[in-house]
Amino acid sequence: MLGDDDTTARRLRLLKAEFTQHQQRGPDPTGRTATRAEAPAPIDLGVLDYMRAAVTEVEQHTRAADWSRPAGPVPDDASRVYEWAREHTAHLGKQHQQAREALIYRQGLEHAIAAGDTTVIRKHPCPQCGCYGLYWRPETGKAGCVNHYCTDDDGVSHSWTLAHLAQQHIASKSALSARAT
Repeated sequence: MLGDDDTTARRLRLLKAEFTQHQQRGPDPTGRTATRAEAPAPIDLGVLDYMRAAVTEVEQHTRAADWSRPAGPVPDDASRVYEWAREHTAHLGKQHQQAREALIYRQGLEHAIAAGDTTVIRKHPCPQCGCYGLYWRPETGKAGCVNHYCTDDDGVSHSWTLAHLAQQHIASKSALSARAT
């Protein structure tokens, strides 16, 4: 389940293992290929750039959360950055920890979508109407509600960013754990 502590790290490891492979491209429809001046990159550089941006975002968030305590170097293994962030912000208040967890959860959603799994969006209720069945809209980069009654004043169905869904998920998870104690 996506709410597990190590799911985001597992998704990042999956991207690294499976989606950094070099994309084989065949000849164009006419059967001709261009003569190469140099060999193509052995791995998909776009996925590597995406992974580096995710690690950098977590690193910057962690370092900005507490200037009084240096966080130390980021782990070489990109999937361990989430564990590193939790370790270096565990002493902070509830609000900072929720912001950290929302960031990690949002990145887990992004990793799943980057790997082609958009079904992770369906597991979240619509923040407006509460129904389940959100779907991913790749053209807008947002999750849309399937309920045809859930529209804004212009009649357009509501849509939500991954950051909004992550904040809502972490807040509701935190409220449930507060009630349980």
